[in-house]
Amino acid sequence: MTGLLKFSSKWLLIAGVTGILAGSASALFLAGLEWVTAARVAHPWLLWLLPAGGALVSFIYLKAGKEAGRGNNLIIEQIHNGGGAIPLRMAPFVLSGTLVTHLLGGSAGREGTAVQMGGSLAEAAGKAFRLAAPDRKIILMCGISAGFGSVFGTPLAGTLFGLEVLAIGLLSYEALLPCFIASYTGHLVTTAWGIRHIHYSMEQIPPLSVSLLVKLILASILFGLAAMLFVQLTRRLKAWFGRWLVSPPLRSAAGGVIIIALVYLLGTRDYLGLSLPLLQHSFQEAASPLDFLLKTIFTSITLGAGFQGGEVTPLFVIGAALGSALGGLLSVSVPLLAAVGLVAVFGGAAKTPIACFVMGIELFGADGAVYLFLGCIVSFLFSGRAGIYESQKRGAAG
Repeated sequence: MTGLLKFSSKWLLIAGVTGILAGSASALFLAGLEWVTAARVAHPWLLWLLPAGGALVSFIYLKAGKEAGRGNNLIIEQIHNGGGAIPLRMAPFVLSGTLVTHLLGGSAGREGTAVQMGGSLAEAAGKAFRLAAPDRKIILMCGISAGFGSVFGTPLAGTLFGLEVLAIGLLSYEALLPCFIASYTGHLVTTAWGIRHIHYSMEQIPPLSVSLLVKLILASILFGLAAMLFVQLTRRLKAWFGRWLVSPPLRSAAGGVIIIALVYLLGTRDYLGLSLPLLQHSFQEAASPLDFLLKTIFTSITLGAGFQGGEVTPLFVIGAALGSALGGLLSVSVPLLAAVGLVAVFGGAAKTPIACFVMGIELFGADGAVYLFLGCIVSFLFSGRAGIYESQKRGAAG
């Protein structure tokens, strides 16, 4: 009992400090993200600066970023192996780089930024507390949880994400309490700074039936395949850009040119930035079957070319748009399938089905828990072996 009290008291302090740091960083990031998005919408000409902006950020990373350029994968590797360091400069670099991406029209998300800021700030806190190697692993997991939970307003999902993302098919509980403290503290701090998160509704939940079950399984298989498409396309584009354009600034510049060409070819800017209007539309009426595919292409090009930003919010949009389109095609509630698709595609791509199921409950309530759970599990099973985080290890079930 004494050991348990000592452990709890110790991590209440350490994880709490980590949560305060990560939550404050997320609040700054989300406020900045709202500002740059509004600026991009108000000044459409900013899109023409995307190649130059991407090249500039890549050049800065190339000259001064060093290990920070490896992003989330560096944090995961350090938790597994140690022996290196996560530079504190990762936080300001990824913050500024992601804001530039969104200001100029790149299609990216926010989770990667929040997790990297949380991880680098957790590393700094660990050094200040002079933590030993086993405790350093835990505080880095706390940084992941705090960043994820605070940026989406889902502290329980953030807790589990920090535990589940490390290895496919395995869930370690050694850092469960510290990750919960960090994630919940981060969430409270972010909201205390005045940040409000957008939530969507599944509306009336239909009763479970054999017909609905079959349609849900079919849709969830497609969610898994959509996750696999995103992962494989992004990886192949990264390899393609790397093979044909050795210089990272040139890759980003080329990616920016391609994004501009697509915008004018398609005649729409719906797939730039976070695409939150598209996400909102997906819960209101059946989306076009092309929306999920085009958002996949825009985001894979953006990230494949080396722009800074996360994958998760684009995956939310991809999943919700696909679910919305399938709702219309399968004669199933559009908001229901949009909600299931939102968490299921992300769960399949990130290989974190349990965290995504819990996120679904936090976002939409427990009434649709059966549908959310089934969607996340089936999508995970059909999403292939590779995920968006290359440093994930494979567990027994992977």
